[in-house]
Amino acid sequence: MSLGQNPREFNFPKINFGKYIVFAFIFLFLFAILSNTTFLTIDPGYEGVLFKRFSGGIDKENPYGQGFHVIMPWNKMYEYETRVKEGDESMSVLSKNGLTIIVELSYRYRPEEGKIGYLHEEIGPDYLDRIIVPEIRSATREVIGKYLPEELYSTKREAIQDEIEQLTKESCSEKYIYLDKVLIREVALPDKLKASIEQKLQEEQLAFQYEFKLDRERKEAERKIIEAQAKADANKILNASLTDKILKDKGIEATLELAQSPNSKVVIVGSGDGGLPLILNNN
Repeated sequence: MSLGQNPREFNFPKINFGKYIVFAFIFLFLFAILSNTTFLTIDPGYEGVLFKRFSGGIDKENPYGQGFHVIMPWNKMYEYETRVKEGDESMSVLSKNGLTIIVELSYRYRPEEGKIGYLHEEIGPDYLDRIIVPEIRSATREVIGKYLPEELYSTKREAIQDEIEQLTKESCSEKYIYLDKVLIREVALPDKLKASIEQKLQEEQLAFQYEFKLDRERKEAERKIIEAQAKADANKILNASLTDKILKDKGIEATLELAQSPNSKVVIVGSGDGGLPLILNNN
């Protein structure tokens, strides 16, 4: 230290803070990217299918369930909702006799469990518009075209609904889609046709009630005939088995029972018809 130098003055090394700021910025940028592409959480009700960019593409055999997952940043996860979802469809169809009918359907569907890899590779996320809606439309036209409007409106509605469901379910299952249910919500017919069908149904109901009434009366008449025949047969058997001695014994038994009643009376033995006792009431 020289004589003219201040002892409190020191020379500190210069620090390049700009370089550290750049490194920190790059680190935060990479962390943000990796946190979105590497650390993933699949919510309940969803499954994931992994696309491996450099090692074979879609992993169809190993779908990812709900929870936390770590993947390579260059891969990509596609998520599919596996809960049952509902859709509806309104369409015009032709019946067996060529009349136009408006049918409103509702349906429930979801991807087949464990098959979203195949679904994603062959169809994609828009499987509703690509597969389900066209198949339901096709099945509805095919089935309703075999029936008359009055059958769809009344007697065969449930059978038609089940047939549409079965056809659609078979075609959707081939595309890794599970169809839970198809329901016919409403059938709209032309007003004149609807009135004609309702009148016909009302007449059929009245005819059924009339036939039921006739059948009931017919059965009641048969019951009375059987009852009368049974009584006649019983009387015939009874008359064939009765004798004068039995009748006298029965008369005596009845007379003795009457004689034991509290009312005062006079019993004259052998004075009645056929030698039966005669009862005189003194009251």
